[in-house]
Amino acid sequence: MFRRRRPLLRAAAVGGGAYVAGKRVAQNSAERSAQEASQDDRISDLEQQQGGAPPAADPPAAQPDTPIAEQLKQLSALHEAGALTDAEFSAAKGKLLGI
Repeated sequence: MFRRRRPLLRAAAVGGGAYVAGKRVAQNSAERSAQEASQDDRISDLEQQQGGAPPAADPPAAQPDTPIAEQLKQLSALHEAGALTDAEFSAAKGKLLGI
């Protein structure tokens, strides 16, 4: 009688563990997406406060008269001033360099 129940209990434990793991993965993915959206919004707000236009898909094309080196210096200054977090700075730099 007990031998019949063990496979069922084992299957229930494995299935329950897989359910919890899948739920955590989905929750982490949603949190990451929300964080990235929040970072994009903050970068847009900072650019608008500085009088810049909203970011285009290709930042160098949006400001053809400003060399990439100058734009990197501006990003670095914002990062050092504390206006951008490390993650935001990395994301903006990646967009600028097309990475």
